Amino acid sequence: MSGDDGEGTGTGRLVLAGTPIGNAGDATRRLVDLLETADVVAAEDTRRLHRLAAALGVTPRGRLLSYHEHNETERTPELVDAVRGGATVALVTDAGMPSVSDPGYRLVRGCVDAGLAVTVVPGPSAVLTALAVSGLPCDRFAFEGFAPRKPGERARVFADLAQDPRTLVFFESPHRTGATLAAMAEAFGADRPAAVCRELTKTYEEVVRGTLGELVSWAAAEVRGEVCLVVAGSAGPRRAASAGELVGEVSELVRSGYRMKDAVRVIAGRHGVPGRELYDAVTLERRERSVRPTAGHGE
Repeated sequence: MSGDDGEGTGTGRLVLAGTPIGNAGDATRRLVDLLETADVVAAEDTRRLHRLAAALGVTPRGRLLSYHEHNETERTPELVDAVRGGATVALVTDAGMPSVSDPGYRLVRGCVDAGLAVTVVPGPSAVLTALAVSGLPCDRFAFEGFAPRKPGERARVFADLAQDPRTLVFFESPHRTGATLAAMAEAFGADRPAAVCRELTKTYEEVVRGTLGELVSWAAAEVRGEVCLVVAGSAGPRRAASAGELVGEVSELVRSGYRMKDAVRVIAGRHGVPGRELYDAVTLERRERSVRPTAGHGE
């Protein structure tokens, strides 16, 4: 068990700094002061940091280092040593809060394990902004990051989430938004309420609300910008259906390109029935169909 009052046992500290998610005017006074006074500023993209600093009218005085997914493993010990030596190390990512689908966890963990102070300068969050503006329930929610790129893995993840009662928030790239919405409609049902939030706080901010089926049609046109998807949680299992009644839905997904085990997982998750039971029902139906006599001449 450990505690952290933000001061630590020495003078050094790691400061996680939230940055604007689109509009530089959302930067806090504390962020400006931190960028100006930190001994080290570790940035996901130093070019973006320079642009942000210019927009804020501040010149970082400390040493500027890159810290991103490709070098964080190697650079973390260096930054931990800097904190241990008494430096104030500011960690910033391209937008939002470090560690939330961005680099930061390894550095926080390294400082915590070393007994060093870790504190935060809070700022904008794309997750909370999308959740608040979506018009969907905010009392309970889960952030799921980016959906898997591979269709089979994505189907498995969505099947596991199909009966989750919490509102779900995802990040997505614009060119995969349509495919992800279609996979959600198959796993959660086309009538599940959802919202596409894109370019939040920017000039062309847009929030499109509707059912997943409606949003699939909307996404048929080109989607641009940074995207958050917010999906209502499950209202509970749909009408209790037997495994035998769901075989047709599994077959329909298989015909559309799903592997059978992935199709079973999606339909089982959607209706809240045991996956093994549904798999056995599909297997039995296929076996029976393969041995049924076919009509011939003279019958």
